[in-house]
Amino acid sequence: MQNIDTLIHAKWLIPIEPAATVYENYSIAIDKGRILALLPSNEADTQYHANEIHRLDNHALLPGLINTHGHAAMTLMRGLADDLPLMTWLNEHIWPTEAKWVSNEFVYDGSLIACAEMLRGGTTCFTDMYFFPEEVARAAEQAHIRASVGLIVINFPSAYAQDADDYLRKGLALHDQLRGNPLIKTSFAPHAPYTVSDEALQKINTLAEELDIPIQIHLHETEDEVNQAVTDTGLRPIERLEKSGFLSSRLIAVHMTQLTNEDIQTLTTHGVQIAHCPESNLKLASGFCPLQKLIDAGINVALGTDGAASNNDLDMFSEMRTAALLAKAVAKNASAVSAEQALRMATINGAKALGLEKEIGSLETGKAADIIAVDLSALETQPMYNPLSQLVYAANRQQVSDVWVAGTHVVKQHQLTTLDTEQLCQTAHQWQQKINS
Repeated sequence: MQNIDTLIHAKWLIPIEPAATVYENYSIAIDKGRILALLPSNEADTQYHANEIHRLDNHALLPGLINTHGHAAMTLMRGLADDLPLMTWLNEHIWPTEAKWVSNEFVYDGSLIACAEMLRGGTTCFTDMYFFPEEVARAAEQAHIRASVGLIVINFPSAYAQDADDYLRKGLALHDQLRGNPLIKTSFAPHAPYTVSDEALQKINTLAEELDIPIQIHLHETEDEVNQAVTDTGLRPIERLEKSGFLSSRLIAVHMTQLTNEDIQTLTTHGVQIAHCPESNLKLASGFCPLQKLIDAGINVALGTDGAASNNDLDMFSEMRTAALLAKAVAKNASAVSAEQALRMATINGAKALGLEKEIGSLETGKAADIIAVDLSALETQPMYNPLSQLVYAANRQQVSDVWVAGTHVVKQHQLTTLDTEQLCQTAHQWQQKINS
């Protein structure tokens, strides 16, 4: 009998790969932070002696969810300016608040709260785009959550940096600092084509190739953005980026609500990947991403929540459901974007977008043990015909009972083990008082 760190027995195991697979009465053996084996529970008990054994008789085990786009620190602006158009929301509320309050402390506190919320809801990896990315990384390390920290670039000054070169210099220093970190990676994060110059985009493209890291950018988020770009440059933003050689398989294009068939063909040609944020797009009335068309074109589409200031939560279960339902309405096809496709968008597709598909995104031997357990015994998820479908269309994040990141038990029976929830609530309240003053 082999000695290992952890053995988890569950009613169902949904590995994501092979696709559309559900194992019943299955177990995961974990050792040194990695998945050692997936096997029937009766075999696991005879093969392994574990330091920790978890018997989750009413649960489904699945890979940790991957939030492929967000602004973690913006949890401190949750509910600050609701029910407003995007540019009014940004120009009159969000940007003035950021100008007054964003600092190392603001970003660290907001990011720590976001990490706690995401872990409690089954998200084990997130991508961020915000100022003071060093503080995002520090918060993620403290929470023991996996992250791709965005090295923000924007052409105007902020409390963080003075110009594009200053942003890049600080970003590269952080990349060097995080080199070799097992949980925290980096990606370049130019804000948008309308806030970053061609010169800066070309520098980012060259550096991303040299460092072999992804790039994330807000793109074709609203009709106004596209129309203004055509007025200013004579080109749609995608055309401008293609002309400058910026489109590639390392690019994660965020939002993408304004797409023609020609745009989709361009994205396919260059292997661009997409982070779809359906609830934020709906709340800001930004438009509808043609999700089924993108899938049909062979484009890798992942899921993101965007920031809590425009969502207003970091709930990937809700995002999966909304993505599937909205796609059906947009495509006028009830078969569009199945539950299984939505779950893949929240797991393996996100891993592929981040270049981490060999490490996370599915439950496979040798991969990191990023695992969540969802209790499906509640009345709201009964009767149980199809656990995979039930996870997307009926379950909610409150049913996530346990979470492991790289084999570390970070949520145990609904309780965070790395962070103090009560203290984080106090921190949020203190920031609310400051910002309201």
